Amino acid sequence: MKEPRKTDAGCTLPGAADRTDPVLHPLDARTVQEVWSKTYNTKGKLDWSHIYPFYHPDIVFQDSIQRLEGLKAFKALCERLTGRCKELRMGIHAVAQEGDVIFMQWTMTMMFKKAPSTPVYGSTVLRLHADGRIIGQRDYYDPWGDIFNGIPWFRKSYRKFMYKYFG
Repeated sequence: MKEPRKTDAGCTLPGAADRTDPVLHPLDARTVQEVWSKTYNTKGKLDWSHIYPFYHPDIVFQDSIQRLEGLKAFKALCERLTGRCKELRMGIHAVAQEGDVIFMQWTMTMMFKKAPSTPVYGSTVLRLHADGRIIGQRDYYDPWGDIFNGIPWFRKSYRKFMYKYFG
């Protein structure tokens, strides 16, 4: 029987003996803050490869637009976003954890190839599998309101419409 692997911080990951991916830090609020902040804040081509080992092969990802199942589909989503954006920045404002759930509040600024920078404000709920990897990710954000706020000639009409019918 294989000996459970330890992280460089000396912590054993649950199920580590059965895994072949690189040694990871235990996934907790501090690690999420540290690792996810590095994901987006580089010049040039975006790279998510350092976060993929934190995801379980059966990850279920959902946001305001789509629901995906499996790590392959999640990686494809990240690659599509990479192709659409010239640059992407992520500001993580708060991270909290209770048991196997990690919550983070963020601002993502997308720099598209032919449009102005667009900040999107949102939050993410990560649900951890028993082995310590992410089995569920749910992103919450308003995909249109934040984008429409960046279009000066459209912003006022959109907000007036939303107030009239929803607020």
